[in-house]
Amino acid sequence: MDNALVLFESDPGFRKELQGILEGYNVIFNESESTASISAETAKNTTVIFGNPDADFLKLCPRLTWLQLQSSGANDFVNGEVAQTVQLTSATGCYGHSVSEHMVALTLALMKNLHLYRDEQAAGRWQSRGATKSVDGAVVVIAGLGDIGARYARLMKALGAYIIGVRRSVQTKPGCVDELLPSSQIEEALPRADVVALVVPATKDTKGLIGRAQLAKMKKDAILINAGRGSAVDTQALCDALKAGNLGGAGLEVTDPEPLPPGHPLWGMENVFITPHVSGGRYMPQTYQYIMKLNLENARRFVRGEALESLVDYKTGFCFPKKT
Repeated sequence: MDNALVLFESDPGFRKELQGILEGYNVIFNESESTASISAETAKNTTVIFGNPDADFLKLCPRLTWLQLQSSGANDFVNGEVAQTVQLTSATGCYGHSVSEHMVALTLALMKNLHLYRDEQAAGRWQSRGATKSVDGAVVVIAGLGDIGARYARLMKALGAYIIGVRRSVQTKPGCVDELLPSSQIEEALPRADVVALVVPATKDTKGLIGRAQLAKMKKDAILINAGRGSAVDTQALCDALKAGNLGGAGLEVTDPEPLPPGHPLWGMENVFITPHVSGGRYMPQTYQYIMKLNLENARRFVRGEALESLVDYKTGFCFPKKT
C-alpha cells in the first residue's frame, strides 16, 4: 500500500476527513513536523506528502507523485530538490488574509508614529513624537499582486490610498488598482510613492529589487514595507538610506539575513519597525482553516485525477494562473 505522509500538527477532524478521502492509502501523521523518525522503507513507498520535507528526505522518496507544501513560497523546491514529474502544489491563497492585515498594521504604525509611542511608553514618558501622515490620498506602490498583494491593495484602497500595482503580467488590472505597471517599470513609480510595499518571492529577478539606485528615487519621507522575502531589499543600502535621512521609515516583516542577528544596525534604528516573519504561519486561527481546507480539496482532486489548486510552475516558481 502506498504511503501518504502528513508532516505537521493537525486536529482530529482533519485527520479523519483526510483518511476518508485517501482510503486507499496508508496515511501516516507525523505530528513532530520532522522526518527524522521516518524509516527509509516508509519513505521508499511514499507517493504523497503534505508538508515541507527537507531535501535529504525527498531523496529517499523515489515514488513521490505529489507534494503539497504548507508554505506559499515554493522556491526551495523548484531548483532540483523535487523531480519535475512530481505535482508540486503550494499554500498560495491561504496567507493573504493574515499577511495583508499585518502589512496594513505596519503601514499605519509608521505613518502614525505608533512604534515611537510604544518606545515612549516603555520609558514612562508622556510626550509628542511629531507630525503624522494619512493613508487617505497617499500613493501606494505595491510590487507583487498575488493573493497577499491584492488583499493589501484592497485594504489600502478602502482607506483612501491611490494604488499603483507592479507585477509580471499586466493583462488584467484588478479593480482596486488605479494603475498597473510591468515589473520592468517599477522605478518610474518610485518617485511618486508615499509607501512602497513588497510582496515578491525570492527569485533571481527579485533579488535586490530595491537597492541604492531605487532608494535614491524615493521620497525622503516615504515608507518601505517588505513582507515577501528579505532578499528583495539590499539591506546595507537600506541602512545607509535610513541613517542619512533619505527614507522616512521601513516596516520589515522579513530581512536579509534572516533571522536578523543581534547587534545588526537595523535593530537600533528608530524609524524601523521589525517583526520576525510572523505574519503568516498559523498564528491566526483562520489561516490554519484555510490551509486545511486546501489540503483536503486537493486530496479530493488528486484521487479523482483532477487539476490541483495552487499548482507550481517549475520554470518560474510561481503558481500557474487559475483557468477561468
